Amino acid sequence: MEPIKVGLLGVGTVGSGTWNVLKRNKAEIEGRTGREIQITMVADRDVERAREVTNGECEVVADGNLIVNNPDIDIVVELIGGYDAARAFVLKAIENGKHVVTANKALLAEYGNEIFLAAQEKGVTVAYEAAVAGGIPIIKSLREGLTANRIEWVAGIINGTTNFILSEMRSKGLDFDVVLKEAQELGYAEADPTFDVEGIDAAHKLVLMSAIAFGIPVQFEKAYVEGISRLDAVDIRYAEELGYRIKLLGIAKRMENGIELRVHPALVPSARLIANVEGAMNAVLVNTDAVGATLYYGKGAGSEPTASAVIADLVDIVRIGAADPVQRVPLLAFQPAAMADTPILPMSEVTTSYYLRIKVLDQPGVLADITRILADLDISIDAFLQKEPQAGAKQVDIMILTHQTREKYMDEAIQKIEKLGTVLGQVTRIRLEELV
Repeated sequence: MEPIKVGLLGVGTVGSGTWNVLKRNKAEIEGRTGREIQITMVADRDVERAREVTNGECEVVADGNLIVNNPDIDIVVELIGGYDAARAFVLKAIENGKHVVTANKALLAEYGNEIFLAAQEKGVTVAYEAAVAGGIPIIKSLREGLTANRIEWVAGIINGTTNFILSEMRSKGLDFDVVLKEAQELGYAEADPTFDVEGIDAAHKLVLMSAIAFGIPVQFEKAYVEGISRLDAVDIRYAEELGYRIKLLGIAKRMENGIELRVHPALVPSARLIANVEGAMNAVLVNTDAVGATLYYGKGAGSEPTASAVIADLVDIVRIGAADPVQRVPLLAFQPAAMADTPILPMSEVTTSYYLRIKVLDQPGVLADITRILADLDISIDAFLQKEPQAGAKQVDIMILTHQTREKYMDEAIQKIEKLGTVLGQVTRIRLEELV
């Protein structure tokens, strides 16, 4: 049987890993597919480097159009990242009747609906396991493994850079800026870390998981996104004293009146497995009606972990390539006609618990004023911690954990608390997720 011919766009970190793993595990992969998967053409602007990676074993070009327009190429693997060029290549490959594999979560978060519709109309597949959580097979689990379940919520540590930073801040007691510099020196963070530390990368991944979990369109523009750049090391320490750890979570939750879609730092009970995911590792917790909670843990980035997911997609396409498109697993898990227009809830309507740190004057009546404001808005206190003032100090930190309430009520409470003459500066608010 003729080998499946693959065109590879980009041989950077993931592209070179894909080349190496596919070559190293050639026999195992062919044994699983019954056909050889052969990268016959590579496109990269750095032609010399691409030739070094491929060792002259395939054709190397600088222009990706030569791949997407090549009639001999069966599958196009897009690993160049970014938006405009990647979108043009992917849509042209689909137009030419080629299946596509991509690790580009940003592209799918922004243009996924357009790309998936084009693929559906052309009868080809767009596979994107590598776009979320690197080598962890979370897309396949959501699309196929949990297909008998009604998924209630998904919560994940889906950005290794931020998890590394938070782990170092906790274990070493260092401030954000210090640990960010360390992460950049170690190669965990980019020179411009905005996408990671401001939660954008995690949000790209979350909206893809939410679409699969709930049968809704990809809606990045409706996600609430908050990063970790404003976190203070003191809050990480206080959280630990209260029995919690702070993680940057992506959360998609089905509610009666819509879907919560949010990325932000959150306190998680230290006893939870996901709270103990450290370093640059990723983990995704999925809660369903039939199975209950399942946890998926592993390397969320890196050359060969991500390449593993790319090649898994290639194998799936080879297995189902000849099948009637109607019989294939839908690109977003649900049949197109069954996709729902469920509203995404604004952050003001989200219900969760909260950690508040309030710096106040050390004098009688302060706590009574604060608790009265919370009580007036039906916000009940779950736990309370007050630090002893330092010798001679006239101010002190008060930490409050609340039971669940709507964000809009907490916003109102914080505004009123900050107006008290005994409260110094802004209230620090971090959401709290029990994940049960």
